[in-house]
Amino acid sequence: MTPDPTPAPGPAPTPAPLRRRRLPAFHPVPVAPRADGWTPLRQAHFIGFLAQTRSVAAAARAAGMGRECAYRLRKRAGAAGFAAAWDAALGKPHIAVDLDSAKATGLSPAYRYRAGLIQVRMDHGRYCASYRKEDTNALLEHLSQLDRGIRRRPVSGPPPERLQPAAVSDQTVTFAGR
Repeated sequence: MTPDPTPAPGPAPTPAPLRRRRLPAFHPVPVAPRADGWTPLRQAHFIGFLAQTRSVAAAARAAGMGRECAYRLRKRAGAAGFAAAWDAALGKPHIAVDLDSAKATGLSPAYRYRAGLIQVRMDHGRYCASYRKEDTNALLEHLSQLDRGIRRRPVSGPPPERLQPAAVSDQTVTFAGR
């Protein structure tokens, strides 16, 4: 007698637990301000709905934009972080983007600080929120660039005029020589 190849009935296998997928934070792509354009909030909504639906057309529609516009935004200069978040939302492998580097993002430190980082939050596979985080690394890099620029001023010629406080009152400060 040959053994039966079908296994004995038993409890059904438990499904694998839902993995919490964390989407990388990204700097919004710099675009001209328009009421019907890609604002940072619309970019965040697009990435969130893309992670939820896994459909570019449905995510663009939910964000109030067109599918072709989304693909054009992804190809713009300074969209490296947005493209990485897009790939992560679709579950594709993506190259990690060093958000602290102007070379990697194509964005200046001043822009990166003003725009901040956008973090999209998912809850059980559904888009629930997005928020803006300060990018203090970009601020420090921008201040470092400004500091280096001050140190590079020309040495020849008279030194810059230094203002010395002459009188200080509760309301105003006057400077000597002015």
